[in-house]
Amino acid sequence: MPYRNRVTPLGDIEAIPLRGAWTGNRGNLHSGHEIVRFHGGDLWITCALRFKERHDEQWRPRRLTWLFFHDEAVSFAAGHRPCGECRYGAYKAYQAAWAEELGGEPPSAKQMNARLHGERLVRGTRRRRLHELPWGDLPDGTFVLAEGGPAVVVGARLAEWTEAGYRTRRPRPVRGDARVITPPSTVAVLRSGYPVQIDEGAR
Repeated sequence: MPYRNRVTPLGDIEAIPLRGAWTGNRGNLHSGHEIVRFHGGDLWITCALRFKERHDEQWRPRRLTWLFFHDEAVSFAAGHRPCGECRYGAYKAYQAAWAEELGGEPPSAKQMNARLHGERLVRGTRRRRLHELPWGDLPDGTFVLAEGGPAVVVGARLAEWTEAGYRTRRPRPVRGDARVITPPSTVAVLRSGYPVQIDEGAR
């Protein structure tokens, strides 16, 4: 039985066997081997599975709770951003794309964290915020809430995400508004051309 440390596109932490291409964290969430908190602040990051031969055991008391994501698009939908240490290049690309699409100077990590936190959760709750955005403006890697559950935009199609990976693919609507899971600031980053990693199962 897998541990409860896999993250869904909606940001929930589940015990599912799906392998992760990325790790990351949102603070200390565990007691023993159990998840007891949803997050420990507004710093939600996506990290490389390996970095400078470092090794950190899972479930260490009073330490970060390591979480795992099927691909980078899932981590972005959940509300995470690239780590500024182990993924420095990706972090700088994300930061530059943010400034290019949203305007102003490249934001600090603190500024991005605060804005993303307001976009992913209803204030004062663990309830997920969804955003109404036009279908035609959604770049690849954006997650929406479709009839069958979370689905990622890939070209002219949507690929449904399941606990076993990507499954059903269907045409993407061309009119109207989508119920978007990915925070709007990250959608802007993707629209600017950030090269988000999407598992090949979605294609």
